[in-house]
Amino acid sequence: MTEPVSALFAYVSKFAEVKGSRMHYVQHGIGHGEPLLFLHGNPTSCYLWRNVMPFLFSMRRNIAMDLIGMGQSDKPDIPYRVFDHADYVEAFIDTLGLQRLGVVLHDWGGFAGLRFAARHPERVSSIVMMENVVKPMQWEDRSEGFQKAFRMLRSELGNLTAEELEIYRAPFKEKSARKPTLAFPRDIPIGGEPQDVVQELEWIDATLAKAGIPMLLLTFEPGAIIQKAEIDWCRATFPTLTIKEMGPGIHFVQEDQPNRIGRAIGSWLANLDQTRAAK
Repeated sequence: MTEPVSALFAYVSKFAEVKGSRMHYVQHGIGHGEPLLFLHGNPTSCYLWRNVMPFLFSMRRNIAMDLIGMGQSDKPDIPYRVFDHADYVEAFIDTLGLQRLGVVLHDWGGFAGLRFAARHPERVSSIVMMENVVKPMQWEDRSEGFQKAFRMLRSELGNLTAEELEIYRAPFKEKSARKPTLAFPRDIPIGGEPQDVVQELEWIDATLAKAGIPMLLLTFEPGAIIQKAEIDWCRATFPTLTIKEMGPGIHFVQEDQPNRIGRAIGSWLANLDQTRAAK
């Protein structure tokens, strides 16, 4: 039986001054391990993680931020390429003084989080991934179902309530505020383009393959970005990877089964903590 998903966002808003702009985030949890930073993608916000973080309350200090230009974060006049988002995420981490942390990644938040981990592997204690870009893609490798899902990613979030949709749409009601949501699809690394994104992602993958950071990949059926080819590739590429099958889901899986996601992350982190304590 599917557990209920709440639309309530019961968190206190906080803001950090980052590169001359205010970035919005929320904090939750009393755990004493390394904090967890939750990174969303397009066209969402930290609201996406509202029903996942409670499962980790007693384990970690959980921080969910709004990417620059999204949610309640400021919308400066920048190109909003994936490199801009990654730079702001790294500056946000430094502003909060997070010396060592775990990252929980979705969609384009994956690029920012993986890039930070590749640049600073000594500062990242764990990586959790779900439905994020992990490697450059080719059109011929993608199924008709993927292409249908890809078109969906550029439109609606799926079967949400009116209240949930209103919260997601609120930051983008003005045309001038939609620049970040338009920029993201142009940076999807598919068919060898854009070259700079493809090259950066290849470097990230090669670096993380040797970094030794524990990684968890949550997979969904049928999935949109992470499908069988990506799962097999991740298994062959990252020696520290654990794969957990989560059942039905396409892309915005935190709206489908946040409870299972929260429990899966919590169980994996508990095992990780026990292993480290035994050494």
